[in-house]
Amino acid sequence: PGNAFANPFDNAVEQFMKDNPDINVTITGYPPNDEGFTKLSTALQSGQGIDLLRLPSDRLPGFVRDDLVEPIDSYLTDADKADILPNVLDVVRVKDGKAWAWPLWVVPMGIYVNSDVFKEAGVELPAKDWTWDQFVDAAKKTTFKRANGEQVYGFSGFVDPGVINTWGLWMNQDPSVRPITTDGKYGLNSEAAASGLQRFADLALVHKVTPPDFGSQKDADVKGGFSNKQYAMVVDATGFAPQLKNNKVNFEIYPLPTVNGNKLTVGAVGLIAVAKQTDDQKRLAAMDLGRYLTSAEVQEDVPPGSNVSTGFYLAPGARKSVKVVDPLDKFLTVLPDMWITPLVPDWAKFTRLFHPEYQNILFGKEKPADAMSKIADEAQKYLEIQ
Repeated sequence: PGNAFANPFDNAVEQFMKDNPDINVTITGYPPNDEGFTKLSTALQSGQGIDLLRLPSDRLPGFVRDDLVEPIDSYLTDADKADILPNVLDVVRVKDGKAWAWPLWVVPMGIYVNSDVFKEAGVELPAKDWTWDQFVDAAKKTTFKRANGEQVYGFSGFVDPGVINTWGLWMNQDPSVRPITTDGKYGLNSEAAASGLQRFADLALVHKVTPPDFGSQKDADVKGGFSNKQYAMVVDATGFAPQLKNNKVNFEIYPLPTVNGNKLTVGAVGLIAVAKQTDDQKRLAAMDLGRYLTSAEVQEDVPPGSNVSTGFYLAPGARKSVKVVDPLDKFLTVLPDMWITPLVPDWAKFTRLFHPEYQNILFGKEKPADAMSKIADEAQKYLEIQ
């Protein structure tokens, strides 16, 4: 509680309880990384009192397979079906044709550009239809040492098994560079994937535009470095924008740079799921809260204010009735080029397998082709669509 990510939900739940005085809701937070998702899964499996949960779409298939969440079909009204974007609703139909969560919002990645750092470095903001070479040039020019000895870096990003923040910056090498190919095979042991991964790692290894701990930083350090003008650019999801706006940071949101003409961003669909229930009343209350937290009504109840600069929504909403406000509207242009993480039950196992190899590439300890080939057999097992 008490931060830009939690405040909208705190405010919304407070209003929900006022409207439903017979329902009491207690909010428990968890960090949006692999450690947090693991704790959430453990709590669900042990039945530790979780009735409703927020999660990214790539975690849903595993929860459905393990029978940890409820389908929402019986609670979807005709109005819900007409309002929720059809392609987004399809994302949650991961088993038996049923919808297994309430779609909340669509979360793409973008490049956050700190306008003040560019100005300090005497660098003009590049055009938003930029290429990889233009991106690297901007990162080089905004990597400098201040008069007081403080080092400023041109770029950083959060790397963790639970997130894909940086992936678009090497997957854009070629449309074939995907964890799962169009014929259902593991796809990161290709020549194109190796080229993309090496190109991205060279930001640290060759161009020296990243901080020394790039690849092992905490999310808070990446965000804090950008907010405090230590980094000129970072790649991050939509939820960072309201925090920056609230803190009056001067920033712009750019699409990921193109490579060989390839436009791409990566992301997931944010969801609200109802935990498996034996209590019918709790199930109904959780479904009602899930609907409310994904609606236009909650946007009216939690408007832009002192502790929620963009109102309730931290990303473009999954319903036609939800308005997309500044600065989240800057992400709308990248949505047509968004790759959504695959809906396979063992996605988390794959990312944990991939992560140490990815770090070794970024640290210059291993060549991409060797690292990605080494995990190919095990990766194929995890990525098979079941």
